[in-house]
Amino acid sequence: MTRSIVTMRGTAVAALGVACMLAAWGAGAQDGGRGDLMHGEQVYTQWCAACHAAGPNMPGTQALEAKYNGATAAVLVERADLPPELVKVIVRSGVSVMPPFRKTEISDADLEALADYIVTTARSHGAAQ
Repeated sequence: MTRSIVTMRGTAVAALGVACMLAAWGAGAQDGGRGDLMHGEQVYTQWCAACHAAGPNMPGTQALEAKYNGATAAVLVERADLPPELVKVIVRSGVSVMPPFRKTEISDADLEALADYIVTTARSHGAAQ
């Protein structure tokens, strides 16, 4: 009984978190998506670039190259297929060998700016090709 209550509470908290993320993303879309891209770039440089930037010896980029075998971009800021919600979930949850990042490492505001930066940069990269 206690376990099911804990599970239900956890599910409710997760659903609330997803709803808040979607509401925040929708609010960003209403203001024209003018998030703080410079701040997002700083977060990307501090936390993501060491593994996900272009170039040799980037484990995140190499893993995506191996996984997608050229079918999609391996460099994170060139991935036009990543919606901001997915970026946020992956950052918080981790995937494969990528660790999850806690709110004490990447705050919710930092994560919002990071997701906006990745999505906006990827879209502009796709438009430039």
